[in-house]
Amino acid sequence: MTGETVRSYDRDAAAYVARTATVPDSVRAALEHLAERVGPGARVLEIGSGGGRDALLMEELGLSVRRTDVTPAFVELLREQGHACDHLDPLADDLTSPDGPYDAVWANASLLHVARDDLATVLVRLAAVTRPGGLLSMSLKEGDGEGWSTHGTISGPRHFTYWRAAHVEAVVRGAGWGDVVVRQGPGGDRGETWLELSAVRDGVSP
Repeated sequence: MTGETVRSYDRDAAAYVARTATVPDSVRAALEHLAERVGPGARVLEIGSGGGRDALLMEELGLSVRRTDVTPAFVELLREQGHACDHLDPLADDLTSPDGPYDAVWANASLLHVARDDLATVLVRLAAVTRPGGLLSMSLKEGDGEGWSTHGTISGPRHFTYWRAAHVEAVVRGAGWGDVVVRQGPGGDRGETWLELSAVRDGVSP
């Protein structure tokens, strides 16, 4: 994620959290599916926790969540709410846990800020800290190229990388993940299409 994108989230973090407080039905369904597959007590590494909405639902579903975000303001907001949250860049920082490999990775609308040439590196690093047969769930915006946007409650510019299903599937498979499934879904009030991707860490399936 670019420094400018982080600064934009940092400035308007509270407004972003307020606007995104409600869990969309598609996200709820994906989380329920994830929880069913990994089972109660499974350990999930969340990349891009934001305001913590998804983590709370995961915990309600019986999962153990490690909250992380690259934006300092989101980390502070979660800590103020009493949650442990690590300031973490998945491209550069240590992703390991003293408790061993994770059972799943949840990256909802966060890796879309990663530069195209860096996504494979991030996914390889995530695979390295996920047990064989563990799950990956991520969402990206469908489209071509990349660009900057100032839509929504974030007044500053944010950088987005857009993907086509076949291309991102190939990147995920090449990074140590199999059983890749990519679904298209609506993207709120801007008429965008999202790609919702799930995959299994290469090795023995759960």
